[in-house]
Amino acid sequence: MGDKKNRHDPNYLRAKRENFAGRAIYKLEEIDKRFRLIKPGARVLDLGCWPGSWLQYAVKRAGTDATLVGVDLKAVELALPSNVKTFVGDVNKLKLDKMVERFGRFDVVLSDMAPNTTGNKDFDIPVSEDLFLRALDIATGCSRIGGHFCAKVFQGARFHELIREVERRYQQAKPYRSAHTRKQSREQYIIGRGLKANVARDANPIADS
Repeated sequence: MGDKKNRHDPNYLRAKRENFAGRAIYKLEEIDKRFRLIKPGARVLDLGCWPGSWLQYAVKRAGTDATLVGVDLKAVELALPSNVKTFVGDVNKLKLDKMVERFGRFDVVLSDMAPNTTGNKDFDIPVSEDLFLRALDIATGCSRIGGHFCAKVFQGARFHELIREVERRYQQAKPYRSAHTRKQSREQYIIGRGLKANVARDANPIADS
């Protein structure tokens, strides 16, 4: 975030001033206020958590009795409360049974994952869609029945197909474009509220009821 375009970005400057790891915190704050995803004491999984701003927001909302877990290819160097655990790892290699065994089933799965963009939308968008689907599969496999989901995707030809897939798994599915997203960006979020019981059991027959 040290490039020239950020020097005059109001959200970047605000995040620096308020000691947050990145401007993305304001996107999650906006989404959470709209969709009420994170509650006190929640178990929260944050995929693509570096540099840590979503964890900063989530732990503030969920409190010290909550369990928060972040995973990213990069190590989070931020000082976070002791009930926040971060790991360096590839989401495509996560062992969901081990995650559930260690932390229990999650109330909320968040993903701000994005590809290392090339500027070629014919490459970047499909990779973003694949990351979104992986986040959705992880959420389906390690969330409690009734749990919530929020993930970023670059809008492309499969966007409505992705929304339908979230609708298949969750009681409610809504696309959302944050007011804090840069105007030229294709970035969208898709929110799923209330993981369906039959979907959770299909993903893992021993899912909590």
